[in-house]
Amino acid sequence: MKNFLRNNSLSLSFFVLFLASLGAQTIFGFKEHNKELIEDGANAITFLSYLTSGHFIQSTFENWESEFLQMALFVVMTIFLQQKGSSESKDFDKDEEVDREPSANKKDAPWPVKKGGWILAIYKHSLTIILFLLFLVSFIFHFYGSLKDENEKLSLKGLPLESALNYIGDSRFWFESFQNWQSEFLSVFAIVILSIYFRQIGSSQSKPVDAPNMETGE
Repeated sequence: MKNFLRNNSLSLSFFVLFLASLGAQTIFGFKEHNKELIEDGANAITFLSYLTSGHFIQSTFENWESEFLQMALFVVMTIFLQQKGSSESKDFDKDEEVDREPSANKKDAPWPVKKGGWILAIYKHSLTIILFLLFLVSFIFHFYGSLKDENEKLSLKGLPLESALNYIGDSRFWFESFQNWQSEFLSVFAIVILSIYFRQIGSSQSKPVDAPNMETGE
């Protein structure tokens, strides 16, 4: 157990932070949604009902959507684009380990590498594929939750409900998306640029403290 915790401490720590944050979001979102319902003259809902409400689904997945989009684009763009001096960029002036073709003879190589063929062809791009799939799933759930929340509000007001076809072009849905996308793109821009001039000793996301500013990569 001690070795497991040591070997997986980074992922476990962030997963615990994720669960704690999701729990807090759910509790406060439940209170906020009920407050809005009461203000609109409706009855408060139960906690279990809130978990299937449009308010909860929309607020959760619109954030996941932007995170997976940011990571997918960052993985893809760092293949072809460079930022001189950044620890988050490849150095195109020298050979990079990540660019070499995989060898089935390498000790402990993953099974798709040893299998070869189309399985290896997919595996070589599997990180990008899974991130874009997670983005797509999150996007669909965000759209579903946002549409459901919108129709719940319209129903309370006695107004006609929105169809999925009409809502895909609605300003509310795209406002929810872009307000998250822009923050994710800003955070990537910040780490790419700031890692040129600033350091954090001991972090894999930083260059060595004594590395020149224009030295590219870790």
